[in-house]
Amino acid sequence: MEAKIEATVKNNGEKFLSHQRNLLVVFLIISLLLFSFLKIQTDKVVRKKVPGSSIIYLPSGKHLKYMTFGYSSLIADLIYLWAIQYYGTYEIADRFNYLEHIFSIIAELDPKYVDPYEVGALIAVYEAHDPELAFKILDMGLEKNPDMWIFPFQAGHIAQMNLKDFDLAREYYRKAMEIPGAPPITKRLFAHAAFKTTDYQTSWETWKEVYETAEEDWVKEIALNHLYRIKAAVDTEALTEAVKKFQERFGRLPADLNQLVRAGLIREVPTDLDGQEYLYDPQTGEVTPQRVWWKR
Repeated sequence: MEAKIEATVKNNGEKFLSHQRNLLVVFLIISLLLFSFLKIQTDKVVRKKVPGSSIIYLPSGKHLKYMTFGYSSLIADLIYLWAIQYYGTYEIADRFNYLEHIFSIIAELDPKYVDPYEVGALIAVYEAHDPELAFKILDMGLEKNPDMWIFPFQAGHIAQMNLKDFDLAREYYRKAMEIPGAPPITKRLFAHAAFKTTDYQTSWETWKEVYETAEEDWVKEIALNHLYRIKAAVDTEALTEAVKKFQERFGRLPADLNQLVRAGLIREVPTDLDGQEYLYDPQTGEVTPQRVWWKR
């Protein structure tokens, strides 16, 4: 008798769960149909009158997540695919106005979904020509995924290559370096950015570390060339300044660099990393290294 009751209860429970699943499927189908209907209707609105009209109905990701009933990753995929198509429609002149909003929705629905952050940043840089927006999207990716070095690494690349802002690039590369798993090139890019900001001390120490820890000969050669470049930059800048002071004091350029020592402007004439003397033109006062650093 007890076994019969248990079987009946189990059977009724299974029917209830099956009924609930059916209701959920029906609800999702209705939601998708409603979503499609809204898109069709809003696409009919003239965009010149309502900028961004095809996406103004999308709520924030936080609110939309509660409506997905555990299928937020699936909805994030759908919105991402739709966004790719939307931002590839060049006839929509105002499409970039809502780029941050759209990709923030995807980020809220599926914070670990890496592709949208990267693609959104690329769209912002190369289509919308808005690097600041790209930084916002990549910063959002790092905020939600603090263990992923790719976001500050890409932000550093944008700052370096697109903006030539080496201070900003250096900061982003520093963040990427601190995350486990960052590729070795991150440290080299950080060292290069430090050099471009004339922070020679940091650049020297970083390239020295790269040289001492590198296992590949080609990496050691790159590091050594950069160390040569840093020393040459420091030395030639100091010598150029001393030549200028000599000219101000004596009204003429020194005949050679040794006159700077005799005048007490420098303690000794430095040599480059290879032990070679720097070239000096007494007609112009220009001081240069004997070798081009990247051809050594």
